[in-house]
Amino acid sequence: MPYADSAILNPPQQKHCTVKRYRNQLQKFFEQRGQRQLELMAVVREPVGWLSSWYRYRARDAIAGSANSTQGVSFDAFVEAWLEDDPPAFAKVGRQSRFVTEEDGSLGVDHLFSHAKLDEAVRFLEGRVKAKLDVGRSNVSPNQATDLSPRVLQRLQDEAPQEFALWEHVQALGR
Repeated sequence: MPYADSAILNPPQQKHCTVKRYRNQLQKFFEQRGQRQLELMAVVREPVGWLSSWYRYRARDAIAGSANSTQGVSFDAFVEAWLEDDPPAFAKVGRQSRFVTEEDGSLGVDHLFSHAKLDEAVRFLEGRVKAKLDVGRSNVSPNQATDLSPRVLQRLQDEAPQEFALWEHVQALGR
């Protein structure tokens, strides 16, 4: 905004869309007037940092007492719950690797950026819209210690290798 021809603003959980959902539900809608396929981009984070951000975001006072709250839950317990086949509400945050992949498991975005180099993603978008963007900050997670024990880190690496492979891929891209 204000450079988008269209945008999904509400409900909030629909603003960020998986590649699969985009292909199955939105692609034809967004491309019906255009002559070309739209390009997709995504920003991903290092897996432990990404989980830490979700854990801290869900620890904020505004949702204390709700099923999504991580107040009173250790970071180790949060990560172990996230690894479950059917995680409890507080740990149900999806997976970055599933967010950016096609039905066949291949990478489904054209442009992938590291959250650690967010300025490069912003420059990319500025190049596309030919304007300076003031991105700002929102959804900032509360500061809180999120040290992961070596045991749980090893379990995370063993049970979610695709998350680390995605991170290695974006690191290899250099952006």
